[in-house]
Amino acid sequence: MEAEVRRASFWLLLLVLPASYGFATAFDSDFTFTLPAGRKECFFQPMQKEASLEIEYQVLDGAGLDVDFHLVSPTHETLVFEQRKSDGVHTVETQAGDYMFCFDNTFSTLSEKVIFFELILDNMGDEEQEDWKQYITGTDLLDMKLEDIQESVNSVKSRLSKSIHIQTLLKAFEARDRNIQESNFDRVNFWSMVNLAVMVVVSAVQVYMLKNLFEDKRKIRT
Repeated sequence: MEAEVRRASFWLLLLVLPASYGFATAFDSDFTFTLPAGRKECFFQPMQKEASLEIEYQVLDGAGLDVDFHLVSPTHETLVFEQRKSDGVHTVETQAGDYMFCFDNTFSTLSEKVIFFELILDNMGDEEQEDWKQYITGTDLLDMKLEDIQESVNSVKSRLSKSIHIQTLLKAFEARDRNIQESNFDRVNFWSMVNLAVMVVVSAVQVYMLKNLFEDKRKIRT
C-alpha cells in the first residue's frame, strides 16, 4: 500500500520578548484524524538535542479499535514498534533532527480508524535562550528576587499545562466511549429489527398452518 507522509511541526515559534526566554519551555499539541482502511500516515517532528518528546495516542473509533504504531529516530533507528494497539504512551530523550512516527492501518481492508494523538515537547528552547538578566537593570531595588518570580511563574505554568493535558485525555476517552456506545446502540437496533421481522414471519406461518388444519378439504358431490 502507498504510504502518505505528512510533514507536521507541532511546536510553536518563540516570538516573544527576550526577557521571557528564561522561563521553562514546554509545548504540547494534539491532533485527531481519520486513517482510511489499507493506508498508512506518517508525521515528522523536528527536535533539538537533549530535549524530550512524549507521544500519546488513542484509537477513538473503528472496528477493533487498533492500529500499528512506529517511531523512528533521525538516524532511521526504530525506537518503538507496536502492532494492533488501541492506545500507547512513549517518551524518548531526543537528539537533533526529525523524528518520524507513523500510524499503520494496512492490515484492515474495510474499517477506517479515527486516531487521536498528543505531543508534549520539553526543553525545546534551551538553544535559543538568551541571558534575560542583561535586559534588567536596577534589580537591587526590588524586594523580591527575579529568580523567585521566575520559579513561581514556572510552577503556575506547569500546573496549567498538566490540567490542560488531563482535560485533553479525558476528552479523548469520552469520545472513544461515546463511539463504542453508539456502535452498540446501532447493533442492538439492527438485531432487534431482525428479531421482529423473524417473529412476524413465524406468526404468519403459524396462522396459515392452523387455518389449514381446520379447513374441510373433502369434496362435496352433488
